[in-house]
Amino acid sequence: MADTLKVDFVVYPEHERPFTADATYTPDGNRKPIVLYTHGFKGFKDWGHFNLLAQYFGERGFVFIKFNFSHNGTSVDNYTDLHDMEAFGRNNFSIELEDLRALLDLVHDEEGPLPQNELDLDRIYLIGHSRGGGSVILKAAEDTRVKGVATWAAVNNFDQRWDELERQQWEKEGVQWVTNARTGIRMPLYYQIVEDFLANLERLDIPKVIQKMRQPLLILHGEADETLPVKMAHDLHSWKPDAEMHLLPGADHSFGGKHPYEQDELPEAARAAADLSIEFFKKNA
Repeated sequence: MADTLKVDFVVYPEHERPFTADATYTPDGNRKPIVLYTHGFKGFKDWGHFNLLAQYFGERGFVFIKFNFSHNGTSVDNYTDLHDMEAFGRNNFSIELEDLRALLDLVHDEEGPLPQNELDLDRIYLIGHSRGGGSVILKAAEDTRVKGVATWAAVNNFDQRWDELERQQWEKEGVQWVTNARTGIRMPLYYQIVEDFLANLERLDIPKVIQKMRQPLLILHGEADETLPVKMAHDLHSWKPDAEMHLLPGADHSFGGKHPYEQDELPEAARAAADLSIEFFKKNA
């Protein structure tokens, strides 16, 4: 099997906070389908087993692009873990959709970092994990350049954890804090994320927007997900009945991954999710 190549690059969206990305593929001069992999809340592109995941797709004929959302807490100078808590606190769902648009635009740019002769621009697929699963559904619904979508342990809505009492306190104080269990760092969430959600509800309301989505959808969820209940997968499927759904026995929220991840092989659950996604994308080429 030919060796894969990894290309690192920077994306410059209109909101002017650049972000890092990388593409893994086998450089053979043939146009290949493209997967954009979207991390979730408190995630980043080099978390855990994600580099192994990129190599797995790259060895199987895809251009696999993973990226850091611009406000996920990384920076262009330090993109391998979360450190910029002010940026993290200023993130919102509209920004994430603009980041995805900027990445899609760059993939289509003939003067961009990726050789166009390696890219099949008619076969662009999105994978979104956890909160990123919500973002890729919304992006596909508004961007016909996306050919298909796979969600891995996706949320079913963006406001499902904001009860009224908590929101009133949040609005009054302007910020709430979440602790990163892995690092112990307290991470701010400014109330602007709620204001952005309410101001752009027509664009950001997953239960309604998913019903307008034209592309084929694959819903994957671990039966042992400790973070987001399996009911969320059933909800997504009920709103888009033509979606394909698989529940993975024994799989947790991160599909067997952790950070740091020191094994040389993908976790079994992540490999199963990858294989199901590859099969789905190939039959929806």
